[in-house]
Amino acid sequence: MEIAKKIESSNILKKIIIVIFATLLLTISAKIKVPFYPVPMTMQTFVVVLIGITLGWKLGLAAVFLYLFEGAIGLPVFAGTPEKGIGISYMVGPTGGYLFGFIISVFIAGFVNLNKNIFTKFILISLSIFVIYLSGVPWLAYLLGWEVAYVWGIKNFVLAELFKILILAITAEKLLKLRKVI
Repeated sequence: MEIAKKIESSNILKKIIIVIFATLLLTISAKIKVPFYPVPMTMQTFVVVLIGITLGWKLGLAAVFLYLFEGAIGLPVFAGTPEKGIGISYMVGPTGGYLFGFIISVFIAGFVNLNKNIFTKFILISLSIFVIYLSGVPWLAYLLGWEVAYVWGIKNFVLAELFKILILAITAEKLLKLRKVI
């Protein structure tokens, strides 16, 4: 009985460490700006889906919720923080809808069956990224107008997102193997 408790507690500790590592990865992905015209691009959408695929929907959700909690309490984990504000005030700003979309995206990426052909993987991963925009663009439009939301929230990122989706679709099989180890 004692051995079973030790195994269970070490398994829980391992999962906590993995979730914390995932939030660190998300923070780094928010801080590294890829030069992209006219708006620099971060790798957050890529990492959100990567976390979902690699950790599955349960641990993936735990990681994204912890990341959002860290940001809500004022830790500078988001892109542009602390320069553009921190905490809840940042989260209800122009990127708030995208941040909310991370929750749905990581769930989809971790829940869908990616043991399919490359075309199906591409479509399913596209869906998981699309929901980030589905929640982000209307919020951005509410705050700044539809023209701004289209130009600064969609148009400038389509090609980059397609490239990210392609990379994830190609590597999904290897990422799913990591999930079995975790």
